[in-house]
Amino acid sequence: MARAPLISVQDPTARLVGESPAIQALRAELRYLATFDRVGNLDVPTLLLCGETGTGKGLVAHVVHDSGPRAQGPFIEVNCAAIPDTLLEAELLGYEAGAFSEAKRAKPGLFEAASGGTLFLDEIDALPLALQGKLLTALEAKRVRRLGAVREQAVDVKLIAAAQSELRGAVQAKQFRADLYHRLAVVELLLPPLRSRGEDILVLAQEYIHRYAAAYRMQSKQLSRAAAAWLLGYGWPGNVRELSHLVERVILLSPEPIVEAATLERLHLPPAIPTTPEDRPPGSKADPPQDEAPGSGRLWMRQGVMSCRRRSC
Repeated sequence: MARAPLISVQDPTARLVGESPAIQALRAELRYLATFDRVGNLDVPTLLLCGETGTGKGLVAHVVHDSGPRAQGPFIEVNCAAIPDTLLEAELLGYEAGAFSEAKRAKPGLFEAASGGTLFLDEIDALPLALQGKLLTALEAKRVRRLGAVREQAVDVKLIAAAQSELRGAVQAKQFRADLYHRLAVVELLLPPLRSRGEDILVLAQEYIHRYAAAYRMQSKQLSRAAAAWLLGYGWPGNVRELSHLVERVILLSPEPIVEAATLERLHLPPAIPTTPEDRPPGSKADPPQDEAPGSGRLWMRQGVMSCRRRSC
């Protein structure tokens, strides 16, 4: 189901909902950085987005793209961990006909496809070491060479990267090239975790309530004082993504017009439990079957539906 952004405004940075000092500072930084971006400028700085999982790195990448002169150009997002290593080079750089047995015709890579716009490489820490060197060459020279090609092609791309792990640690562990890290981190932005954003949590929660209520054609809800206190006191290990999913479950599984703390406690997913014997605390019991685990969406969804049925919703 296609979903509209939380807020539709002309200033793209306003899509970063909240008024906490960290979010206000982030919006100001993005507006300032947009002044350095020009289509045709081969010296456009790269941007590295850091932060915990679920803090909104994909949203920030879209905001960066929409805030500058490349907004009318393509925005191409690539999850480096989702593409097999054997295909990733061909996807990024492209290939000529006959470059390998399945290459029946030439295909431009995503660098070429993103020319004049933005290429967002998510989970760049999953990039194989052999391909990291070729990415560094493309960033330094602003040119790429397809697999099987003789000549290089110029590309005008703003590159944004994001990582699931701390890249400095990966560099020290020899799992990520230091020269590529320094090239990516020309500008490095740290996205704040949700637990540090104070009242932004309540603003986001209410925005998600309105959004999902409209998406599922249901009546909107309000947060009780106890529910607001619960939201502010919870640690949010999954950050904004976890909050979004919790609110969606509340809309689907709770018929009451007022959201209470007990509802949030019942429907939120507990932290992941250990899955291997060596990870379990001494004396702990074996894990239940995967689809019956306390943290599995299937069991919690079924419990919510059963509870909903008992109340004849």
